[in-house]
Amino acid sequence: MKLKIALIGNPNCGKTTMYNAITGSTQYVGNWPGVTVEKKEGLIKGHKDALLVDLPGIYSLSPYSLEERITRDYLSDGKPDAVINIVDSTNIERGLYLTTQLLEMDIPVLVALNMTDAADKAGISINEKVLSEKLGCRAIKCSASDGTGLGEVLSNAVDIAVKKEKPEQKIRFRDEIETALQRISSMASQFSAEHPSRWVSVNLFSRDAVLKEHLSINNDSLLSIDKLIKACEEKSDDDSESIIANERYLFIDRVLSKALTDSNASNVSHSDRIDSVVTNRFLGLPIFFLIMWGVYYVSIQTLGDMTIGWTETFFGDWIGSTLSGWLEASHAAEWLQGLVVNGIVGGVGAVMGFVPQLMILFFFISFLEDCGYMARVAFIMDRLFRQFGLSGKSFIPMLVGTGCSVPGIMACRTIENDVDRKLTIILTPFIPCGAKLPVFALFAAAFFPEQSWVAPSMYMIGIGMVILSGIVLKKTPLFSGDPAPFVMELPAYRMPRIKGVAIHMWERAKAFMIKAGTIIFAAAGLIWFLQAFNWSLEMVDAGESILASIGGVIAPIFVPLGFGTWQSSMAVVTGFLAKEVVVATYGVLFGLGEVAEDNPGLIANISNMFTPVSAYAFMVFTLLASPCFAALGAIRSEMKSWKWTFFAMAWQTGLAYLLALAIYQIGSRIAA
Repeated sequence: MKLKIALIGNPNCGKTTMYNAITGSTQYVGNWPGVTVEKKEGLIKGHKDALLVDLPGIYSLSPYSLEERITRDYLSDGKPDAVINIVDSTNIERGLYLTTQLLEMDIPVLVALNMTDAADKAGISINEKVLSEKLGCRAIKCSASDGTGLGEVLSNAVDIAVKKEKPEQKIRFRDEIETALQRISSMASQFSAEHPSRWVSVNLFSRDAVLKEHLSINNDSLLSIDKLIKACEEKSDDDSESIIANERYLFIDRVLSKALTDSNASNVSHSDRIDSVVTNRFLGLPIFFLIMWGVYYVSIQTLGDMTIGWTETFFGDWIGSTLSGWLEASHAAEWLQGLVVNGIVGGVGAVMGFVPQLMILFFFISFLEDCGYMARVAFIMDRLFRQFGLSGKSFIPMLVGTGCSVPGIMACRTIENDVDRKLTIILTPFIPCGAKLPVFALFAAAFFPEQSWVAPSMYMIGIGMVILSGIVLKKTPLFSGDPAPFVMELPAYRMPRIKGVAIHMWERAKAFMIKAGTIIFAAAGLIWFLQAFNWSLEMVDAGESILASIGGVIAPIFVPLGFGTWQSSMAVVTGFLAKEVVVATYGVLFGLGEVAEDNPGLIANISNMFTPVSAYAFMVFTLLASPCFAALGAIRSEMKSWKWTFFAMAWQTGLAYLLALAIYQIGSRIAA
């Protein structure tokens, strides 16, 4: 039977980095709360009989958020053989709060003092022997980023798991609280034989409703316990939960007074100096917009632009020409040549041509996440969102959604307030995901080659529509109520590890390419077939095809928006399958094996269908309209209701139509 060792710690404490180092996993290392929603498991390198369970990053074991409930349920019911509690050495006081709760659960605990290299640089010295003695459990210094001390952490964790070495109970509160806890423990003992008495009494004192329900304590005992708690509350002039929290911090202060020396306690940290600028009330948003403009400018218009030549050569000259030559030499049927060269190569090549640009973009976004800046963006957005009835916690799923809306929507489950959670699920797809970026890059290159603000403006419009939707929907009975409080600890700025950034970049790019090789591959073939044959299955010109006839029926809907051609109407419809298919559709219709901003055939075809104003309206419609089928499936899964799913689709697509209509109608009149 394998040993089960749980890994637990605060968000941003280096927990996932340690998990990757110990198991050899390539799991992405995030730098904001909520990236790990469910536990993950992996075999420990060098210990085949030991399984490491990666639990969500949490600040406490109070069962308020989903992450806290997942973790607490696993610790109390799953009964791991040992727990490695990772504590950020640069912020040890905050990390030890969770430690005090773990020590009460009567599970073997090892405290891993992570980031000791950063603590040393900051002038923080920790005596792990004294800390171990005061806490009643082993404490080991380590650094997950460079592997220092990980071997010792692992050997000690396995040792305490094998020996079932439970921590000594050295946590003590002031006398009247301890007396109350002892009396509560004696009353509750008959209902909680499977749980540690100390843990039960402390949580009952804190009025833990979940535990009360789980224990099924009778009313007489509850009344007696409540009487004890009220007496303590009256004497302390505070609520019971705050009393326990304060007692924990007093205990931590006593421990750290003996075990920690901070030679720079009075100095302003490097991170604080940076935050005084980037989180400034007036400068925060402009700096964020400027950074995103710079990221797009480098990724799409300068460094990314240099990759266009070789991708065009690869898909156009190598793959397209080679396949065409092979098919002609083998006397393949005309329809087969068209399907392979103009359909599959033209469609998939149209999307794949953007992969190098997207990889550069993903690299910069991953760098901003891992260095700690994106956590500041959530803090900045909380200040903005709260003015319009939203919480900054809603921005976390939106941030995740910049890669793909599906994990962004799934990340909404970390929002405990049901109203805020539903609202965030509806609004998250407004933030541009990786699938929409090729559409923006294509139209920006074709119509706005000298305007570097166009593609980044999609982020600003997306955030603007999140705010507008929050204002409107919060005034309806469905979403009324105050936003949930948002508490977030900003991690210290760190230079990201290139390996971690590269892993994240590759994971996003790989997901994009897998979709291009599966969904878009099939869609491109289907689109080619529909535009090459009529209803009698005879090969015809595209204007007489099945696709043209279907698009002709739909096209009038989009005439007021400026893109009422059958080609663009079908691009919109196929975009609901996957947003990348929008570009693939044009690639098939124009018979192109690549899409490059300097391709005269592309620009000529697109220019015949759009004006700059209608092109911008099309970009906005693509940004805001109902997301792809996979994202809709995620919405259905998280909402657990088709009614809410259809409401989300209607709101998103309706808002997209109205805004695109306003842009085209007003913009056309101004341009005239």
